Amino acid sequence: MAEITTFEGVSTQIDTESEMERAISALMIQVGTRVRNARERKGISRRILSESSGVSQRYLAQLEAGTGNISIGLLKRVAHSLDHKIEWFVGEEDPWNSTSLRVAELFSMADSETREVVLQALAKGGTQSGHAERICLIGLRGAGKSTLGRLAAEKLDVPFLELNKEIALHGGMPIDEILALYGPEGYRTLEASSLDRVIENHDRVILAVAGGIVSEPETFNKLLSNFHTIWLKATPQEHMDRVRAQGDERPMAGNADAMEQLKSLLASREALYARASIMLDTSNCALDDSLKELISTIVSNHLLDS
Repeated sequence: MAEITTFEGVSTQIDTESEMERAISALMIQVGTRVRNARERKGISRRILSESSGVSQRYLAQLEAGTGNISIGLLKRVAHSLDHKIEWFVGEEDPWNSTSLRVAELFSMADSETREVVLQALAKGGTQSGHAERICLIGLRGAGKSTLGRLAAEKLDVPFLELNKEIALHGGMPIDEILALYGPEGYRTLEASSLDRVIENHDRVILAVAGGIVSEPETFNKLLSNFHTIWLKATPQEHMDRVRAQGDERPMAGNADAMEQLKSLLASREALYARASIMLDTSNCALDDSLKELISTIVSNHLLDS
């Protein structure tokens, strides 16, 4: 619903239901067309597809005509019988004519070394300076991103920035107030624009970012494309202990399940953090040892070489 104010000052609602109905109708036509094309490419009749999928011929006829509002479960049966992925039917891009989906398929079948070469080539092609001499430390809260990043930057004579401080500067208020006033969505918008400014203004920098940046695909992909990323990894207990050592009791205050929640959060993000160029495990390491390892990693991988 969209809201407008009439000349009498009375607030009224514009009904957008018709727009949604048109979108649903277009999607049903798209699904039906792709199912029919897939069936015809397989060279099988609607009767054969009905027998193999357990979906009635009448329902299949309605589906292919774009008038059958099929359930996810039944569409899954049809997709399985056609040896297709269900997302090929509902996705915006037609899998038979999409170059990007073909590239994604080939990428998924490539080994890790080939994937890294492809990612680096695409990153350099997508931006004028590629990664430049930018380094970004990612990981869960308490990983040591700010502490290690600042110390490494001092040793290597590189500017150090914390993205949350850039967000607060841009937003004109502390992060807690930004979240209270604008919510997570407003924070993510400021996070994306702040990252853009860092990229525009710094070709040589070590940046520390909040652990949740990986949850926003566009922002995280931009980060990966413009920075050499290092995942600072630690055990859940160490994440918790380090945050508490900083005087922050929020992770445990009034929450008996805080550790289980932390473990679940880390598990849900591990695959995303693992997309970083380099992983540095700081578990059971003293600060000085972790700092030496981080600096050695930066130098040996030539992350700050022009």
